[in-house]
Amino acid sequence: MNTKPPIEFWFDFSSPYSYIASEWIEAVAARHGRRVRWHAFLLGATMQAAELKPPIAYPLKREYSYADFARSARFEGVPYRPPSKFPLATQNAARVFWWLAAEDEARAAAWAHAGLRAMFARDIALDDTASLKALCTEAGLDAEACEAVWNEPVWKLRLKQANEAAIAAGIFGAPAFQIDGELFWGNDRKPQIERWLASGPF
Repeated sequence: MNTKPPIEFWFDFSSPYSYIASEWIEAVAARHGRRVRWHAFLLGATMQAAELKPPIAYPLKREYSYADFARSARFEGVPYRPPSKFPLATQNAARVFWWLAAEDEARAAAWAHAGLRAMFARDIALDDTASLKALCTEAGLDAEACEAVWNEPVWKLRLKQANEAAIAAGIFGAPAFQIDGELFWGNDRKPQIERWLASGPF
């Protein structure tokens, strides 16, 4: 029986770096006898709390950031197609995630993969209702039920609670990883995460 605590993986459906990290975190965890617990949240809420703006909001950082999204994907060997519309609101996809997570964490993680890949490998706009419903159907979900979910106050509140939990944990960006109480921020922290999992605190 695996008694090691899970890796808490915090992601935003609108984050390119979350997408890239989502493609390697489970393999890294498995190599070290861990599992991954996924948490969808909204970067906008945490950035507001931290008084931050996205890198692309700054002209000097914008072109570099776009280039680094693509380069980081190439480095990890994952498909990447720059979204035609970026950034965009993804709270509806996140609400569907929490609805699924309430019953089955594995289904929620599968939906996270589907949504992130749709956004960053297929250029599907997750803020478009028709596109999101089509993706739900493709993922084996009831599209009408999903639409009802993202409009229901209970799932709006659940996502709000996730945002508040992220802020309380000191999370201000995505992806973020909590491992044995230690917080790591960013797709580029993979080497540090690997070392921590292999040999403990350093």
